[in-house]
Amino acid sequence: MAQQSAHSERKYPCERCPLQRSKTFRDMTSREIGFMSRFKRGELAVDKGAIVLAEGARNPHLYTILFGWGFRYKLLPDGRRQIVNYVMPGDLIGLQGSLMGEMQHSIETLSPMTLCVFERGELMSLYREHADLAFDVTWLTAREECMLDENLLSVGRRTAIERLAYLLAFLVSRGRGVGLFNGAPPQLPITQQHIADTLGLSLVHTNKTFRKLVDRKMLRPLDRGCVVLDVEGLMSLARWEGSNEDTRPFI
Repeated sequence: MAQQSAHSERKYPCERCPLQRSKTFRDMTSREIGFMSRFKRGELAVDKGAIVLAEGARNPHLYTILFGWGFRYKLLPDGRRQIVNYVMPGDLIGLQGSLMGEMQHSIETLSPMTLCVFERGELMSLYREHADLAFDVTWLTAREECMLDENLLSVGRRTAIERLAYLLAFLVSRGRGVGLFNGAPPQLPITQQHIADTLGLSLVHTNKTFRKLVDRKMLRPLDRGCVVLDVEGLMSLARWEGSNEDTRPFI
Protein backbone atom coordinates (compact mmCIF):
# COMPACT_ATOMS: atom_id res chain seq x y z
CA MET A 1 0.00 0.00 0.00
CA ALA A 2 1.28 3.47 -0.86
CA GLN A 3 2.14 5.94 1.87
CA GLN A 4 -0.75 7.85 3.42
CA SER A 5 -0.68 10.94 5.58
CA ALA A 6 -3.38 12.79 7.50
CA HIS A 7 -3.62 16.16 9.19
CA SER A 8 -6.09 17.67 11.59
CA GLU A 9 -7.66 20.31 9.34
CA ARG A 10 -11.36 20.10 10.19
CA LYS A 11 -12.90 23.19 8.67
CA TYR A 12 -15.91 22.40 6.50
CA PRO A 13 -16.30 23.15 3.70
CA CYS A 14 -12.68 22.80 2.64
CA GLU A 15 -11.63 26.27 1.43
CA ARG A 16 -8.88 24.81 -0.77
CA CYS A 17 -11.24 22.46 -2.57
CA PRO A 18 -12.36 23.77 -5.99
CA LEU A 19 -15.58 21.77 -5.64
CA GLN A 20 -16.81 24.34 -3.12
CA ARG A 21 -16.77 26.98 -5.85
CA SER A 22 -18.57 24.78 -8.36
CA LYS A 23 -22.18 25.52 -9.25
CA THR A 24 -22.69 21.77 -9.68
CA PHE A 25 -23.24 21.21 -5.96
CA ARG A 26 -26.19 22.39 -3.91
CA ASP A 27 -25.67 25.04 -1.23
CA MET A 28 -25.84 23.99 2.42
CA THR A 29 -27.56 25.86 5.22
CA SER A 30 -25.45 27.27 8.05
CA ARG A 31 -26.88 24.58 10.37
CA GLU A 32 -25.81 21.84 7.95
CA ILE A 33 -22.33 23.35 7.60
CA GLY A 34 -22.03 23.45 11.39
CA PHE A 35 -22.93 19.76 11.65
CA MET A 36 -20.55 18.80 8.84
CA SER A 37 -17.73 20.69 10.57
CA ARG A 38 -18.27 18.48 13.63
CA PHE A 39 -18.77 15.36 11.49
CA LYS A 40 -15.44 15.92 9.74
CA ARG A 41 -12.37 14.42 11.42
CA GLY A 42 -9.63 15.67 9.12
CA GLU A 43 -8.18 15.19 5.67
CA LEU A 44 -6.13 12.31 4.33
CA ALA A 45 -3.53 12.55 1.56
CA VAL A 46 -3.04 9.30 -0.37
CA ASP A 47 -0.40 8.45 -2.96
CA LYS A 48 -1.08 7.23 -6.48
CA GLY A 49 -1.56 3.44 -6.54
CA ALA A 50 -2.74 3.22 -2.93
CA ILE A 51 -5.57 0.94 -1.76
CA VAL A 52 -7.89 3.35 0.04
CA LEU A 53 -10.46 0.71 1.00
CA ALA A 54 -10.01 -3.06 0.72
CA GLU A 55 -12.68 -5.67 0.09
CA GLY A 56 -13.51 -7.54 3.29
CA ALA A 57 -11.99 -4.85 5.53
CA ARG A 58 -13.70 -2.87 8.25
CA ASN A 59 -13.05 0.85 8.46
CA PRO A 60 -14.29 3.38 11.05
CA HIS A 61 -14.47 6.20 8.51
CA LEU A 62 -16.35 7.53 5.52
CA TYR A 63 -14.63 9.68 2.93
CA THR A 64 -15.49 12.34 0.38
CA ILE A 65 -12.96 12.71 -2.41
CA LEU A 66 -11.67 16.29 -2.65
CA PHE A 67 -8.91 15.80 -5.24
CA GLY A 68 -7.84 12.93 -7.48
CA TRP A 69 -9.11 9.90 -9.40
CA GLY A 70 -9.60 6.27 -8.42
CA PHE A 71 -11.56 3.14 -9.25
CA ARG A 72 -13.75 0.55 -7.53
CA TYR A 73 -12.99 -3.08 -8.26
CA LYS A 74 -13.52 -6.69 -7.23
CA LEU A 75 -11.11 -9.62 -7.50
CA LEU A 76 -11.67 -13.30 -8.21
CA PRO A 77 -9.64 -15.78 -6.14
CA ASP A 78 -7.19 -16.25 -9.04
CA GLY A 79 -6.47 -12.51 -9.17
CA ARG A 80 -8.62 -11.54 -12.16
CA ARG A 81 -9.96 -8.03 -11.66
CA GLN A 82 -13.25 -6.38 -12.62
CA ILE A 83 -13.37 -2.59 -12.38
CA VAL A 84 -16.98 -1.71 -11.60
CA ASN A 85 -16.78 2.09 -11.59
CA TYR A 86 -14.52 5.11 -11.23
CA VAL A 87 -14.45 7.68 -8.43
CA MET A 88 -13.53 11.35 -8.59
CA PRO A 89 -13.98 14.58 -6.61
CA GLY A 90 -17.34 14.89 -4.88
CA ASP A 91 -17.88 11.13 -4.53
CA LEU A 92 -18.69 9.62 -1.13
CA ILE A 93 -16.89 6.32 -0.49
CA GLY A 94 -16.95 3.82 2.36
CA LEU A 95 -20.69 3.93 2.98
CA GLN A 96 -21.06 0.28 2.01
CA GLY A 97 -18.64 -0.77 4.75
CA SER A 98 -20.49 1.42 7.25
CA LEU A 99 -23.89 -0.13 6.60
CA MET A 100 -22.89 -3.73 5.81
CA GLY A 101 -20.07 -4.21 8.30
CA GLU A 102 -17.30 -4.63 5.76
CA MET A 103 -16.42 -3.49 2.26
CA GLN A 104 -17.70 -5.57 -0.66
CA HIS A 105 -15.22 -4.02 -3.10
CA SER A 106 -11.85 -2.26 -3.06
CA ILE A 107 -10.87 1.26 -4.12
CA GLU A 108 -7.46 2.14 -5.58
CA THR A 109 -6.15 5.57 -6.55
CA LEU A 110 -5.24 6.50 -10.13
CA SER A 111 -3.54 9.71 -9.02
CA PRO A 112 -2.56 11.37 -5.73
CA MET A 113 -5.79 11.83 -3.82
CA THR A 114 -7.04 13.98 -0.94
CA LEU A 115 -9.94 12.71 1.12
CA CYS A 116 -12.21 14.43 3.62
CA VAL A 117 -12.54 12.01 6.57
CA PHE A 118 -15.79 11.52 8.51
CA GLU A 119 -16.44 9.47 11.63
CA ARG A 120 -18.71 6.57 10.77
CA GLY A 121 -20.30 6.62 14.25
CA GLU A 122 -21.83 10.04 13.55
CA LEU A 123 -23.72 8.83 10.50
CA MET A 124 -26.87 8.03 12.48
CA SER A 125 -26.87 11.58 13.87
CA LEU A 126 -26.93 12.83 10.30
CA TYR A 127 -29.96 10.64 9.54
CA ARG A 128 -31.78 11.64 12.75
CA GLU A 129 -31.13 15.37 12.75
CA HIS A 130 -30.65 16.46 9.13
CA ALA A 131 -33.26 15.16 6.72
CA ASP A 132 -31.83 17.04 3.73
CA LEU A 133 -28.33 15.65 4.31
CA ALA A 134 -29.83 12.17 4.73
CA PHE A 135 -31.57 12.66 1.39
CA ASP A 136 -28.21 13.70 -0.10
CA VAL A 137 -26.59 10.44 1.03
CA THR A 138 -29.53 8.50 -0.43
CA TRP A 139 -29.23 10.47 -3.69
CA LEU A 140 -25.55 9.61 -3.98
CA THR A 141 -26.21 5.90 -3.50
CA ALA A 142 -29.08 5.96 -6.02
CA ARG A 143 -26.82 7.75 -8.51
CA GLU A 144 -24.17 5.08 -8.07
CA GLU A 145 -26.82 2.45 -8.83
CA CYS A 146 -27.79 4.32 -12.02
CA MET A 147 -24.16 4.40 -13.16
CA LEU A 148 -23.74 0.69 -12.49
CA ASP A 149 -26.93 -0.02 -14.46
CA GLU A 150 -25.53 1.82 -17.48
CA ASN A 151 -22.14 0.13 -17.13
CA LEU A 152 -23.78 -3.30 -16.98
CA LEU A 153 -25.82 -2.50 -20.08
CA SER A 154 -22.63 -1.47 -21.86
CA VAL A 155 -20.69 -4.61 -20.95
CA GLY A 156 -23.63 -6.87 -21.73
CA ARG A 157 -25.00 -5.39 -24.96
CA ARG A 158 -22.64 -2.90 -26.60
CA THR A 159 -19.97 -3.99 -29.05
CA ALA A 160 -16.32 -3.60 -28.05
CA ILE A 161 -15.90 -0.26 -29.81
CA GLU A 162 -19.23 1.00 -28.42
CA ARG A 163 -18.18 -0.07 -24.91
CA LEU A 164 -14.93 1.85 -25.16
CA ALA A 165 -16.61 4.90 -26.65
CA TYR A 166 -19.17 4.90 -23.85
CA LEU A 167 -16.58 4.49 -21.10
CA LEU A 168 -14.45 7.38 -22.32
CA ALA A 169 -17.43 9.68 -22.95
CA PHE A 170 -18.85 8.76 -19.51
CA LEU A 171 -15.59 9.61 -17.71
CA VAL A 172 -15.22 12.89 -19.56
CA SER A 173 -18.83 13.80 -18.76
CA ARG A 174 -18.32 13.08 -15.07
CA GLY A 175 -15.00 14.92 -14.98
CA ARG A 176 -16.44 18.00 -16.66
CA GLY A 177 -19.29 17.99 -14.14
CA VAL A 178 -16.84 18.56 -11.29
CA GLY A 179 -14.54 20.95 -13.14
CA LEU A 180 -11.56 18.62 -13.59
CA PHE A 181 -10.39 19.74 -17.02
CA ASN A 182 -10.58 23.56 -16.80
CA GLY A 183 -11.51 23.89 -20.46
CA ALA A 184 -8.50 21.87 -21.69
CA PRO A 185 -8.84 18.72 -23.83
CA PRO A 186 -9.88 16.01 -21.35
CA GLN A 187 -6.98 13.83 -20.21
CA LEU A 188 -7.91 10.52 -18.57
CA PRO A 189 -5.40 8.72 -16.29
CA ILE A 190 -6.43 5.18 -17.27
CA THR A 191 -4.27 2.62 -19.06
CA GLN A 192 -5.39 -0.02 -21.54
CA GLN A 193 -5.23 -2.55 -18.70
CA HIS A 194 -7.74 -0.48 -16.72
CA ILE A 195 -9.94 -0.32 -19.81
CA ALA A 196 -9.71 -4.09 -20.35
CA ASP A 197 -10.60 -4.76 -16.70
CA THR A 198 -13.58 -2.41 -16.96
CA LEU A 199 -15.00 -3.65 -20.25
CA GLY A 200 -14.40 -7.40 -19.80
CA LEU A 201 -12.10 -7.57 -22.83
CA SER A 202 -8.69 -9.13 -23.29
CA LEU A 203 -5.76 -6.73 -23.40
CA VAL A 204 -5.14 -7.62 -27.06
CA HIS A 205 -8.77 -6.91 -27.99
CA THR A 206 -8.67 -3.68 -26.01
CA ASN A 207 -5.54 -2.53 -27.82
CA LYS A 208 -7.08 -3.20 -31.25
CA THR A 209 -10.26 -1.37 -30.27
CA PHE A 210 -8.31 1.54 -28.79
CA ARG A 211 -6.32 1.90 -32.03
CA LYS A 212 -9.55 2.15 -34.03
CA LEU A 213 -10.58 5.22 -32.03
CA VAL A 214 -7.09 6.68 -32.41
CA ASP A 215 -7.32 6.17 -36.18
CA ARG A 216 -10.66 8.00 -36.17
CA LYS A 217 -8.97 10.96 -34.43
CA MET A 218 -11.18 10.57 -31.38
CA LEU A 219 -8.26 9.87 -29.00
CA ARG A 220 -4.60 10.64 -28.58
CA PRO A 221 -2.66 8.02 -26.58
CA LEU A 222 -0.36 8.98 -23.72
CA ASP A 223 2.17 6.94 -21.78
CA ARG A 224 -0.32 6.07 -19.03
CA GLY A 225 -3.59 7.47 -20.26
CA CYS A 226 -5.17 9.24 -23.19
CA VAL A 227 -6.50 12.60 -24.34
CA VAL A 228 -10.09 12.59 -25.60
CA LEU A 229 -10.38 14.68 -28.77
CA ASP A 230 -13.99 14.08 -29.86
CA VAL A 231 -16.40 13.55 -27.00
CA GLU A 232 -19.50 14.11 -29.12
CA GLY A 233 -18.26 11.55 -31.63
CA LEU A 234 -17.74 9.01 -28.86
CA MET A 235 -21.24 9.63 -27.52
CA SER A 236 -22.73 9.15 -30.97
CA LEU A 237 -20.74 5.97 -31.51
CA ALA A 238 -21.91 4.58 -28.16
CA ARG A 239 -25.52 5.71 -28.73
CA TRP A 240 -25.35 7.46 -25.36
CA GLU A 241 -27.08 10.78 -24.78
CA GLY A 242 -25.13 11.69 -21.67
CA SER A 243 -26.06 12.03 -18.02
CA ASN A 244 -28.79 14.41 -16.94
CA GLU A 245 -27.52 16.17 -13.80
CA ASP A 246 -28.28 19.75 -12.82
CA THR A 247 -27.18 20.18 -9.23
CA ARG A 248 -26.04 17.43 -6.92
CA PRO A 249 -25.13 16.97 -3.25
CA PHE A 250 -21.67 17.42 -1.77
CA ILE A 251 -21.19 15.65 1.56
